[in-house]
Amino acid sequence: MENLKIALNLFIEYLQIEKNYSEYTIVCYKRDIEQFFAFMNEQAIERLEEVTYSDVRLYLTNLHHEQQSSRSISRKISSLRSFYKFLLREKKVAENPFALAALPKKEQKIPSFLYEQELESLFHVNDVNTALGQRNQALIELLYATGIRVSECCHIQLSDIDFSVSTMLIHGKGNKQRYVPFGRFAKEALERYVQNGRRELLQKGKTAHNYLFVNARGNPLTPRGVRHILNEMVKKAAIMQKISPHVLRHTFATHLLNEGADMRTVQELLGHAHLSSTQVYTHVTKDRLRHIYLHTHPRA
Repeated sequence: MENLKIALNLFIEYLQIEKNYSEYTIVCYKRDIEQFFAFMNEQAIERLEEVTYSDVRLYLTNLHHEQQSSRSISRKISSLRSFYKFLLREKKVAENPFALAALPKKEQKIPSFLYEQELESLFHVNDVNTALGQRNQALIELLYATGIRVSECCHIQLSDIDFSVSTMLIHGKGNKQRYVPFGRFAKEALERYVQNGRRELLQKGKTAHNYLFVNARGNPLTPRGVRHILNEMVKKAAIMQKISPHVLRHTFATHLLNEGADMRTVQELLGHAHLSSTQVYTHVTKDRLRHIYLHTHPRA
């Protein structure tokens, strides 16, 4: 197993330095590969070069028997395929046994999103006379105004924001950069927070930094911290639906498309590399469906 750990550490180093992947993505890769190592141990396979396509098929069969989702299985295959591709490049193995493994058909699910009235209740739960209330208001306004990922949100620097044109520079996956606009409500909430709440919170920290969002101790806010803040806001707003930063991202895309935005624009704003990733948002909300029906059916 020692050789397996060495190979995995080399791969993680490659993901960090050459691919510049986020910490969360690297953790997912590591977990997927370590699960396969456990399978190798069960099958008495000691070396990575001993794995065959038959072993891969048996592993996938086991995943199906565990009733893992198609999405989860696809991710595991992709992780291991990338791992072996790296090993091939480093001449650690002679072939990639995952190269021929077929990805299971993806389950097409309509992404969870919020209706406007549900969002309105979230926008009115924060006490903007306090530093934390100002931060929370700026956070919820920005997530909905831009549709950015929670990891992107936590990495925003003050220098990334241009208040004069209401635009900010977002550092996305694979270190890809894009400019994203934000509206009047987000601008007002951000300016109030930056000028007042952030300065107050920053004084509680031990070191100065340039991150936009900070926690109660003045340190940079983490993705976990953002999720906790949203959960607390949901409790105050008495909303039944579970809300995460990604639900706000789904809501952003859904509302834009329902109001007539073209898909290419939404793709650019979301930072999707492929249009197929954006097409999942082409569902129509019940309100929009009813509106179209009432205005188009002759006997509606």
